[in-house]
Amino acid sequence: MAFTIQAIQLIRTRLAEYAVLVKLRLTLLVVFSSVFGYFLGADVIQGSILLLVVVGGLFVTFAANSMNQVLEKDYDRLMKRTQNRPLVTGTISVSEAVLFSGISCVIGVVSLAAINMWAALFGMISFLLYAFVYTPLKRIHPIAVLVGAIPGAMPVFIGWVSGSGMLAQEGLLLFSLQFFWQFPHFWAIAWLGHEDYSRAGFKMLPEASGLPTRETARQSLIYASMLTILPILFYVFGFTSWLGLGILLLLGAYYTRAGYSFYRLLDDGSARRLLYASFLYLPMALIGLFVDQWLLG
Repeated sequence: MAFTIQAIQLIRTRLAEYAVLVKLRLTLLVVFSSVFGYFLGADVIQGSILLLVVVGGLFVTFAANSMNQVLEKDYDRLMKRTQNRPLVTGTISVSEAVLFSGISCVIGVVSLAAINMWAALFGMISFLLYAFVYTPLKRIHPIAVLVGAIPGAMPVFIGWVSGSGMLAQEGLLLFSLQFFWQFPHFWAIAWLGHEDYSRAGFKMLPEASGLPTRETARQSLIYASMLTILPILFYVFGFTSWLGLGILLLLGAYYTRAGYSFYRLLDDGSARRLLYASFLYLPMALIGLFVDQWLLG
């Protein structure tokens, strides 16, 4: 009995370490985007395809996040928010994490390939851009945020092509929605964690100086305000009705208002409110589009 309890505790500890390695909460948001991208792209929802979307999204993201931590291990130990990650503490070895990343990538891409080659191609591009371009670029130039926003917007696009089987303007609109959403989200995080990021040499703010100034807030406001314009294109291309347009416009206005508050007040409180607004915006926008398309026809 004691052996069984000990084994269960060991398994729980190991799973908790891997949950940190793969950034499980972030991964679940990625899969959420992929699933709703699939819902919006499919004419008929098929359980088998949906399962492949979930598995593919999970494992490609597992691969990217674990490889990200392998490449940043020496820098993670310099930041308070990451100094207890398993690669830093040694509870997971680098070789084990690399092997896990490789196996996860294969599982994820093969799962997406079972849907169609578009999904597999963009899944692989997402992994490569995130792990081997965005990750090292973070210590070189603030353009890393722009580069990182590409794989960051891929999940909903991969879901779309998994459902539709083709490239179309609707999928590109979904990609654009998640792409623009990321900049205020990332910069709010970078503003709040500036000291931590600076210790590791990460250049996450848009200023050339790397210091938090009004330029961060200005650009956050610009990108947030794009989400009050993009919904019009959703409507023009027939991707949503008046209902979906209204939902997206209200959410965009809410996000923009948070961005303006950040621009006006320029403090941690307003940056935190912008971050909270970003957490609300994306799931509500995707759910709103789903309700418009599937439940109300």
